[in-house]
Amino acid sequence: MLLPDLVLCRRVDTVAVIGRALVALAGGAGARAAAVLVGRPFSTVRGWARRARARAAQLAEHLVAWAHRLDPNLGPVSPAGSALAGAVEAVGVAARAASLRLGPRPAWSWASVLTGGALLFNTSSPS
Repeated sequence: MLLPDLVLCRRVDTVAVIGRALVALAGGAGARAAAVLVGRPFSTVRGWARRARARAAQLAEHLVAWAHRLDPNLGPVSPAGSALAGAVEAVGVAARAASLRLGPRPAWSWASVLTGGALLFNTSSPS
């Protein structure tokens, strides 16, 4: 099954909403504050946070690899503060490379596309 770039596998909320919460969490906000920010239940955002933190290093590696495939002239990508911040940074780097090469699209839409909708999926592979 093909998913539209607005969603992630097994998630009700759009990738843009989830992405806003992950940016807040990566910036140091707690799950309660991020839940208020995106207007979702605390338990939902806490689940996103746990899943994203568990997969952060793998996601960052996957998305940085995509960024280098899409922009062979891209230099090294330095990891951000926390593992989650690094994964969110990798979303931005990959989205920029993809938009420059393939055309503009929102960053979290690219994150959905480049992970095959599996950004927060509970499997061993992000794509």
